Amino acid sequence: MTHDTLLALLGFALAASITPGPNNMMVFASTVNFGFLRTLPHISGVVCGFAILMAGVGAGLGAVITAFPPILVFAKIAGALYLLWIAWKIGTTRKMASGEATTGRPLSFLQAAGFQWVNPKGWIMALTAMSVFTDPAQYGRSVVIVAVVFGLITIPSISLWAGFGSGLRHWLSYGNRLKWFNIVMALVLVASLWPMLR
Repeated sequence: MTHDTLLALLGFALAASITPGPNNMMVFASTVNFGFLRTLPHISGVVCGFAILMAGVGAGLGAVITAFPPILVFAKIAGALYLLWIAWKIGTTRKMASGEATTGRPLSFLQAAGFQWVNPKGWIMALTAMSVFTDPAQYGRSVVIVAVVFGLITIPSISLWAGFGSGLRHWLSYGNRLKWFNIVMALVLVASLWPMLR
């Protein structure tokens, strides 16, 4: 991989992973409701799950998806249903007690990692990255580089959203602020489905 290609990959990975999307919005809401430490398994699951998805797409899943487009349609539908369920959970969380939400719990490592396989934005990012940034002459090596770069870039990107959520916890603990924040976040999650399902 050339220096210019690596720089382009870094820019693409940063732009794709730091912009609002289902993962960032769910982590943001989770740190508000449950705190940063309790959300760490969720964050770790996103990072590992997405890196594994990237590697899987590069190892041949991308070709399968291209040959059988209904698989991507299934992933979009499954992801949409899961996001609607998460949005419902977020939207109905109302109170914090002792700094932690009294209802629900954050996603586990496995739940967050598993979500990557039905996350439409994740599939689109993985398919795009593997088709644009891999080198046919050194395919295996370039697949590993793309997957590792995305995994590493995802860590600070998603942590930034987690930091925003942690910073808002105290302010949102007064009155009905948490209730309305969670309703808005649920609506944002639902709205994030629109561009992915078109």
